[in-house]
Amino acid sequence: MRTTVENVMTTDVAAVNKDASFHTVAELLIKEGVSGLPVLDDDNRVLGVVSEADLLAKEEFKERYYGDDYRPPLRARIRHTAGSEGSGYRKSLGETAGALMTSPAHLTTADAPVVSAARLMDRHGVKRLPVVDAEGRLIGIVSRRDLIKVFLRSDKDIEQQVREAVRAGTAGLDVTVTDGVVTLSGTLAEHSHAITAVRLAENIDGVVAVYDTIAWKHDDIVDLPVWGGA
Repeated sequence: MRTTVENVMTTDVAAVNKDASFHTVAELLIKEGVSGLPVLDDDNRVLGVVSEADLLAKEEFKERYYGDDYRPPLRARIRHTAGSEGSGYRKSLGETAGALMTSPAHLTTADAPVVSAARLMDRHGVKRLPVVDAEGRLIGIVSRRDLIKVFLRSDKDIEQQVREAVRAGTAGLDVTVTDGVVTLSGTLAEHSHAITAVRLAENIDGVVAVYDTIAWKHDDIVDLPVWGGA
């Protein structure tokens, strides 16, 4: 059984309403020691995420526009609003979480495999994902640090799951686990059984690596027909 987001997520989540003030957001970010907060509507549905970077846009554009007492003409400010920097400029004018946030947020669900959450974080370059129910309401949050927890499973638990996963057709297989590294040894009836055992072990959450010295009595891989051959 694969580890899901529900197994590692945090349910005590710091979040803000869309109408929360700039000061409230900043204060909560500092108090909770996090770099981002889910932004919710009045029904607890996730609208977006407000981050430290979103708040810092105010200082960034203030310095860019008003440094050395220079204020660009209205036409230039409108151009920034409409151009590639428009999002940052609009955030620099924001006074509430709803105006400051990045939306839509990248979300996951409690039943999603942790590997899916990890891929989503990597794809979008984010450090955490709000976890929502079927109605889009916030029920938790999962961070990169939470996902690492799967590698803290005990060797005993991993060994048991490997044995259960490779049970069929693998009588005579020996399984040992040390610091998450699985070693498979012994003699199996078929070459294909050895390959399957290794692949099944590799797919178990918490497994760092798989080494095998499995021997087999019959190389059924060689005997497989080559489709499309002469």
